Amino acid sequence: MALPPEFLDELRARTPLPAVIGRRVRLARSGRQWKGCCPFHGEKTPSFYVYDDHYHCFGCGVHGDAITFVMQSQGASFPEAVEQLAAEAGMQVPTPSPEAAEAEKRRLDLAGVLDAAAASYQRRLFLPEGKEARDYLTRRGLPDETIRRYGLGWSGEGRGAVAADLARDNVTTEQLVESGLMRRDDETGRVFDLFFNRVMFPIRDRRGRTISFGGRIMGDGQPKYVNGPETELFSKRRTLYGLDLAREAVRRGGTLVVVEGYMDVIALGQAGFDAAVAPLGTALTEEQLSELWRLSPAPVLCFDGDAAGARAAARAAELALPMLAPERTLRLISLSSGDDPDSFVRAQGARAFQTMLDGARPLADCLYDLLREGVGEATPEQRAAFRTRLDDAAKKIPDKALADEYREVLRGRFYASRRRDRGGFHPPNRSAFNRSALNAGLPVRTGPRPPANPDYIAHERARILTAILLRHPTLWRDVEHAYGVLELDPIMARLRELINEWAGHAEVLDSRALMDHLHGFGLHSEIERILAGTPVPLPACASSAAMPAEAEAGWWHIFGFLNVDRLSEEVNQARADAGKALTEETARRLVALTSALNKVRTGEPDGAGLAAA
Repeated sequence: MALPPEFLDELRARTPLPAVIGRRVRLARSGRQWKGCCPFHGEKTPSFYVYDDHYHCFGCGVHGDAITFVMQSQGASFPEAVEQLAAEAGMQVPTPSPEAAEAEKRRLDLAGVLDAAAASYQRRLFLPEGKEARDYLTRRGLPDETIRRYGLGWSGEGRGAVAADLARDNVTTEQLVESGLMRRDDETGRVFDLFFNRVMFPIRDRRGRTISFGGRIMGDGQPKYVNGPETELFSKRRTLYGLDLAREAVRRGGTLVVVEGYMDVIALGQAGFDAAVAPLGTALTEEQLSELWRLSPAPVLCFDGDAAGARAAARAAELALPMLAPERTLRLISLSSGDDPDSFVRAQGARAFQTMLDGARPLADCLYDLLREGVGEATPEQRAAFRTRLDDAAKKIPDKALADEYREVLRGRFYASRRRDRGGFHPPNRSAFNRSALNAGLPVRTGPRPPANPDYIAHERARILTAILLRHPTLWRDVEHAYGVLELDPIMARLRELINEWAGHAEVLDSRALMDHLHGFGLHSEIERILAGTPVPLPACASSAAMPAEAEAGWWHIFGFLNVDRLSEEVNQARADAGKALTEETARRLVALTSALNKVRTGEPDGAGLAAA
């Protein structure tokens, strides 16, 4: 008996192809893919590429999936390769039996029923009876091209329409029930249509095969949306709407975006964001997150800008924590209250949504705010409970090093918030301000909060930028030209000169090595003053515990307040670099710079209480 296609699909989905091939081939990252020297013909220059679900050698033309690779590299038969991979994936290979053969025949029959139903619904939409549904879709901004691409249809206004259509193909009532198109009343035994008077949305698996439907009612009836029930073909927990189109889009370099509804996916696809998917009317599940991470190491969650959307983001973040790894994370977009991706892209356009995507915040940056929702901080007891909640969240991450990084980030935000709550920083009185005394580290008299002194604010921001570089010198080569245009006091200018010389010959840009180098020039006390938390507390991005991405984003954010024009130039250059070659490095740099520019333009605080200057 041939193995069921659904079993083989699940086996391939559960098998990380780079890990399987990496046992025999040394692979290196190449953008979103991996590459190495082909194991099937001798070569010195890598032309063997590994994607999420297949490999291809551009030298000899060999091509295949995980099963094929085991067969070709080990000389295994098809059953042997399947047995080996299934054991590694924790799956049981189906045993040939008359019952299994009958079940597979029934599945194939149900797939045919759903294909016939999809054709029926699509045909009815363009008949006179489908005018109301077509008018609705037109009002939602969908032209015929989009309607046909997503296979949208019309169920018919009354009951029995799909049964009458499919009866011509000898589809039985029992098949309609098994495929989820009709339901049987347990008490009376009568069957009835699940979908009528609804716009129909085909739900497809990752290979584009129809496995169920969703329907949106015309008028004000309830429920507004209905999805098909669980069947032999359809598991709601494992399925994402739009996944078939998103897979291809991600391969072409698109950003994988998770939204809440059918229309959000379709509106984004129409605007050019084909890598959009949605859960089926429920919160994200572990199975769906695993599916997302098979396509992208950092998918973007973009939920509606209301209380329900915020709750959905918080649930998704907490669900993801036990599944995080250094190569798997999430990013989040926060829409304005009342907005959803559909309304946002229709009102503001594709360019505005692209800006939102470019500025998507890392999970580590958002988690603190998500956990703080509904938690008081007014009393010592509340603050202690909140801190425990932050620590508990970090403990859920199985990778110890990553858990430690999250704990440091969350605690850093907590303590920075406490410092601000206690009064934060008050700029010195203009009459007492003395630049030379400040540079020398002498105390400066303060009084009632006066108007901010621009020179003082600029000096403190430059100090913070220097502190970030002292603790994260790996940023130097990305920021040295921008840092070089700043006017610095003599001490920081001297440090800039010495850092530049050191970075020019250092093999590894390590903070401790940099500190040792600078101390050799007798600058120990000067460095201590720059790294001190007074008079302006250093933001979390300037701490040694900050993750590299957090330090980079914070550096550009603060720099933007000093020279927004230069920051804009850096953004334009990053866009051009990403357009020429979209790699992890160019994408990361573009996201960091765009996010910083958006924060500066909207006046978002810089983390050190200086945003108002």
